Formats: sequence, structure tokens, C-alpha cells
Amino acid sequence: MTQQIDAETSSRTDRPIVEFDHNAEAHSADPVASYRALREKAPVAWTDAWGGYWVLSGYDAIFDAARDDEMFSSARSAHGGEGQAILIPKRPIAEHFPIDLDPPASMPYRRIMNQLLSPSRIEEMRPMVERYTTLFIDDIIESGEADFAALTGIPSIITIDWLSLSVEDWRRYSFAHRKVLSAPLDSAEYIKVTTEELPALAEKVKAAIAERRRNLGDDPISFILRHEIDGRPITDEEVLNMVDLIISGGVGTVASLSGQALEWLSANTDVRQRLIDDPSLMQNAVEEFLRYFSPTQALARTVGKDADFHGVKIKEGDRALLAWSSGNRDAAGGFENPDEVDIERMPNRHMSFGVGSHRCAGSHLGRLMARTILTQVLERMPDYQVDRAKVTRYPRQGVNTGFETLPATFTPGKRLLEERL
Repeated sequence: MTQQIDAETSSRTDRPIVEFDHNAEAHSADPVASYRALREKAPVAWTDAWGGYWVLSGYDAIFDAARDDEMFSSARSAHGGEGQAILIPKRPIAEHFPIDLDPPASMPYRRIMNQLLSPSRIEEMRPMVERYTTLFIDDIIESGEADFAALTGIPSIITIDWLSLSVEDWRRYSFAHRKVLSAPLDSAEYIKVTTEELPALAEKVKAAIAERRRNLGDDPISFILRHEIDGRPITDEEVLNMVDLIISGGVGTVASLSGQALEWLSANTDVRQRLIDDPSLMQNAVEEFLRYFSPTQALARTVGKDADFHGVKIKEGDRALLAWSSGNRDAAGGFENPDEVDIERMPNRHMSFGVGSHRCAGSHLGRLMARTILTQVLERMPDYQVDRAKVTRYPRQGVNTGFETLPATFTPGKRLLEERL
């Protein structure tokens, strides 16, 4: 289902109006078609939903906006007060550093993140990533049938264990951080998560930070605590803002990507067999899956000044949604046949990890986890079949796409490890 395009003009010049809400059921029913309709009619358009915001659906507009922090601010406090955030509408979640700041204020936190999540440090995590992936598959492989949505918990437990938080709580972190982005905004589930569960989990992280402050170790939280911000010690609140961002990213993006890739490969057995026969194709395939599925669909900005932008007049304080997923399906980005999967696509300038100063610092870890999950599933359950009639998707897919259930059958196999989850 696509959302209706309204051809009326508004009282403000150069402002095409569309009937659009990325949180609505109409959009979640088919986000790809919804964004395609926007690109064809108005790649930069205004919607009155949620107090009004610009929807940037064309590749060039998204790319330009993401690289101009002065024109399109990420800061929560910029041009409109505390109500602004990188989500529309604002969610009651902790402020996230560095993505809720603009340069130069964001840069000290960004440098810490870049060091913490550097390619060499991520390579050191490979044994942990492989072990947890093996354990999750061990947990289901003997039965011959399973809900593959369970495999999307792999990134969650890896993230929580790596941070040296209580591994026993990984399911709570996974559930809460997924639901805040996927549950209907007016649902009891969403309200409970935002008012009870996320605050409770934040207290657990605060306690862990305070304990590390007293006894620095060799874990990521201790690594962050050892740094200074503009010549002063980093505060516990700032560390919380960074750790909560790591958890949020670790729970959502790879879970979405791996689930959607597994579902697609079940239906496209020729491509699946190519990946089984030639595992060297997996690295490039993951890049194409990132483009095609765009796990993080869109994030918001706040307009910093009046300007003419791609044929429209934007105003200081306006909100804007940068729809990465739409740009990734726009032929203007250099994508030949953008609505088809080509696992050998080169070049592939997708925007799934963002663009500019806020490009995802965790991209190396995300890629490693996705490649490991897909590779092990194809090695150990090469004939799996997803029961597409019983698949259920997230009810709200404006920020993250993914599955509530992903039932599959396969030839039973043997466990590889004696250890159990």
C-alpha cells in the first residue's frame, strides 16, 4: 500500500505538500512503495504529520543534507528547544552522544567512539561473535524447526557481554530497545517500555558506570571513562549517553539486517546457493543487503537557517526526515536496477550507515556480526525454508524494519559446542 500524494500547494511558496507519516500503518505496510511514490512526485516534500516536517526521499537531497551540519542540525537543543531530536516524534530515551550533537561539540565523543570501535579492536571481537552465533544456532539446530527471529538476539547478547554489563539481562535490553522503535506509539507495550523498562535499564547502566569509575578495568566502559572532554574528565552522564547509543545500535540494526536477508535468501535460492558455493561473495553481499533492506530507515534533523534547498524553501526550526532507505533505492545514487538485489554490485554508495560527521561508528562491528550470522546459517542449515505465510513484521517500521516472528524449517543438525546459552 502506498501513501496518497496530495498535489495541493500550501500558503508557503515552493512547498509541495504530501500526505505522509512514516509511523503510520499505511507506510509500514510497504515502506518501499511508499517512498517510491514520494520520490516520483516530490523528492523533497512537506507533511503536516507530527507538527510538520520535510521528507527527503531523493538520494541527492539526503546526501547533501547529511553532510551539512549547519543547515541540518542533529542537536536536540538546536533551533527549537528540548523537543527536538533525531526521531520524529521525539522518543523518551536518553540523549545519545555523539549523534545528538553537532560538530565541533560532537567531535571529542566521536573520537572516543572511533577508537573504541576501530577495525583492529573489532577484529579482536571475532571469537566472541563467532562463539555466540554458534551457540544460538546450536540452540535450535537439533529440532529441525525454529523461529529465526531468535537469531536476531545474537547482536544483543554480543553487545551486552562486550560492554561487560550483566549478560543475564540481555533479553531485557534487546526487547526494550527494539520495542521503543517498533511498537505502535499509542500501544500499552510502547508506554510500558518507555516509562518503566528503559528507565530501569538506564539505572543498571548508571550503576555499572559508577562501579567502573571506582575500579577501572579493560572493558569498553572503562575505556570511555579514561578519556577527557575538552581538558576535563568525562562525566558519568556523558558516558551513559554514549553507552546507551552503543546498546541501541547493537540491538537494532544487525537484527533487522540479518532477519531480512535470511527471509529473502529463503525465497531466492539461486543467490543463496551462490553464497554457499562461494563464501567470498558474502562481504559484498552484506553491502548489498544493507542497501536493499536499509535497517535504519530514516533519522531526523532540524533546519538551522532559512534557505533554498533542492527547489524548496526551508525555514529555520523546520524538522526534516532523512530517509536513508529511500535514497538507497533511488537510481540517482548510481544504483542500476535499484529494486533488485545484486550481490556483486560495485560501486555501492549506500547510505545505510549514514553520511557525513554522524556516519555510524559501529559499522565495522555491524558488518562483522551480519557476515558471521549469515555465513553460519548457510553453512549449518543450507536448506532452510521460511514459512512466509506465518511471518509477522514489526507493526511500525518508520525507523527500523524487521520481524516479530520468522518461522523456518530445515534438516536437523548437530551441536558444535558443549556450552549452552
